[in-house]
Amino acid sequence: MASHASEVIVGGAVVAAAVGFMVYASQFSGLGPQGDIYPLTASFRSAEGVTVGTDVRLAGVKVGTVTGLDLDPQTFRATATFSIQDGIELPDDTAVMVASEGLLGGTFIEVLPGGSPFNYEPGDEILDTESSVSIISLLLKFVAGGDE
Repeated sequence: MASHASEVIVGGAVVAAAVGFMVYASQFSGLGPQGDIYPLTASFRSAEGVTVGTDVRLAGVKVGTVTGLDLDPQTFRATATFSIQDGIELPDDTAVMVASEGLLGGTFIEVLPGGSPFNYEPGDEILDTESSVSIISLLLKFVAGGDE
């Protein structure tokens, strides 16, 4: 009887440790519950390297996350939906671009704020976008002689 009680106690401790680890990991990775956010969308010719969960950064600081990525069958463009932290008001002439951390680094969405006195509202579409640049195609153009 005593061995069953100790097994239950050890099992409970393992489950509690696992739950604690999951809560810690979700907060550390930014996947857990966040403060207030608002959604924006942007359409890209190529969103290569962008997935759900990709960081959205402003001046190198994470201010949001990509929450959806779909193909528009009419325009054949990638439509990204992303969340921005409340309190960060983006002017309506803001640009977004798919950027890379370097040759071997990851991809993120970079926000380049404009100077307009009017701001985007939740759900608006950012029209000024720049797609990702394929390093492979750039290297091929360089090797091939490049004026194509």
